[in-house]
Amino acid sequence: MKKNIKPLLLLFLSLSLCSLAPARTSTNPPAKLNIDEKPINRDVRAPISFSPVVKRVAASVVNIYSTMTVHERATPDPFLNDPLMRRFFGEQFGQMQPRDRKEQGLGSGVIISSDGYILTANHVVEGADTVKVALSDGEKEIEAKVIGTDPPTDIAVLRVDVKKALPAISLADSDKLQVGDIVLAVGNPFAVGQTVTMGIISALQRGGFGISGYEDFIQTDAAINPGNSGGALVDVEGRLVGINTAILSHSGGFQGVGFAVPINMARFVMDRLIESGKVSRGYLGINIQPLTPELAKEFNLPDESSGVLVGGVTANSAAAKAGVEDGDVVVQFNGKKVSDPRSLQLLVAQTAPGSKVTLRVLRGAAGSKASEKTATVTLGELPQEALASLRRNAPQEGAQQGADALDGVEVTDLDTATRRQLGVPRTVQGALVVNVDPNSNAAESGLSQGDVITEINRQRIHNADEAVALSQKVKEERLLVRVWSSGGGGGTGGTRYLVVDNAKHK
Repeated sequence: MKKNIKPLLLLFLSLSLCSLAPARTSTNPPAKLNIDEKPINRDVRAPISFSPVVKRVAASVVNIYSTMTVHERATPDPFLNDPLMRRFFGEQFGQMQPRDRKEQGLGSGVIISSDGYILTANHVVEGADTVKVALSDGEKEIEAKVIGTDPPTDIAVLRVDVKKALPAISLADSDKLQVGDIVLAVGNPFAVGQTVTMGIISALQRGGFGISGYEDFIQTDAAINPGNSGGALVDVEGRLVGINTAILSHSGGFQGVGFAVPINMARFVMDRLIESGKVSRGYLGINIQPLTPELAKEFNLPDESSGVLVGGVTANSAAAKAGVEDGDVVVQFNGKKVSDPRSLQLLVAQTAPGSKVTLRVLRGAAGSKASEKTATVTLGELPQEALASLRRNAPQEGAQQGADALDGVEVTDLDTATRRQLGVPRTVQGALVVNVDPNSNAAESGLSQGDVITEINRQRIHNADEAVALSQKVKEERLLVRVWSSGGGGGTGGTRYLVVDNAKHK
C-alpha cells in the first residue's frame, strides 16, 4: 500500500429510486379472509382431473386493466430544423411540441375477501392513472381503488365497490408447502382469456435475482406468461399459496422457471396496507454480510459455523442498545435459524417495529474461542432511506505475497471536501482508497475505490500514514480488513469485513 498525495477528484453517479404511495388512511375495513392453514394430504393419489379445483378457483381470479399517461419528449426532424426552411416559413416552423399518449397494461388479480379486496402484483398497477377489474362472470369492467402498493415485495391491494358478495378464494399457509407439491397457475396470459396451467413447486425460498427488494419466492414450472402477473398460484385443494410475479427467460416467454410471492408474505403486506396505507418494517440497525469460511477462521469460529456476520452497528440503533457488536455472528432470530443475509433481512422485515425479539450471536475474539450470547432487542422502524436501497455489500473472496500486505492499494487522508462529496460520516475515521490495482489480491477480495479502510487486523486506522505503516508491518498471509462503503445506487453506506489472502500469488 502507498499513500497518494496527488489532488483527489472522484466522480460518482448516484441513482435515486422512489415511488408514489397512496396517502395514509385508516378508514379501510379489515379484509374478511377465508383461511385454511392445514397442510395438504400428501398420501392421497393425484386425481385424474383437476376440474373440480378449477371450478372452485376460477371465479376468484380477475383480469386487471390499467391505463397510464406517458409523457413523450419532442424529437424534431432534422429537415424541419433546416435554417433555410425557417427563413421562409418563420421561426416556429419545425418546433415540435411534447405530447402525451396513453398506454394500456394487462394483468391478473385474486379476490381475497367477499367485500371487494383484490391482491395483485405491484408492477401490474404501478404508475396507473386508472385501474379496472373484469370479473369472471362477464359483467362490465369495474373501476378499482388502489388501497396501497409495496414495491419491495411487488404486492398491491385493490378494492372494488360492488353491492353483491364476491367469490373470495381460500388462503393456505405457504410455510407448509413442500418441493414436489402440485400447483395450478390461474391468470390471463397474452389476453387470451382465463387460463389454467399445472406444475409442481420446484423450489422454495428463492431470491437474489434483483426482481424486488424482499425475495422469498416460490419457484414453479407451472407456465407463467405476460398477463399472468398478479394471478393465483393454488394448491390441489384450490387454496391460494402465492401471487404470480415473474419468470426467468432468455426468450421473453415461459421456459420452466416461474416465481410467486408466498401468500404469507402477501398477507403481511396486505394487512398493513389496508390498515395504514403503508408497510412499516422492523429495523435492527446493522450492516450484514455472508459468513465465509475465511471470515469464520479470522473470528475464531468453529469450522461448521453458519450465520450472518455483523459488519457494523449503527449508533443508537436497536441492535446497539441491545449490545450487539461489530464482528458478531447472528445465528438465530426469535428462535429461527439464520443462514444468510437474505433470511435475516426477511425475518426482521416481517416483524413489526416495537416488537421484542431475541438474537443469538457468536462472538469471536483474537486468540480465544467464540462464545455464545443472547440479546433481547426492541426493533426500530426501517427508515425510508434504507428502504430505497435494500442491497447489501457482500465481500468477494480472494487476495500477494510481498513486503506490503495491501500491495496495489493507494490511499489518502479524508478531508472535509471529500467527506462531503462521498457522504462519509464525520464519525468514520480511516484511509480513503483512491486506487486499487485490478490484478491485486485486495481487489479480488472486494476492496474498491471510494472505500474507507477503518481497521486492519482489528487495529483502528485514523489516517493514510497509519494504514501504510500497518500494511507494511503485517507478516500474516491473511489480512482482516474492515472498510466503510457508500453503498452506491442510493444506498446509505455502512461497514463490512474483507479477508485479503496473500497466500495467493498473482
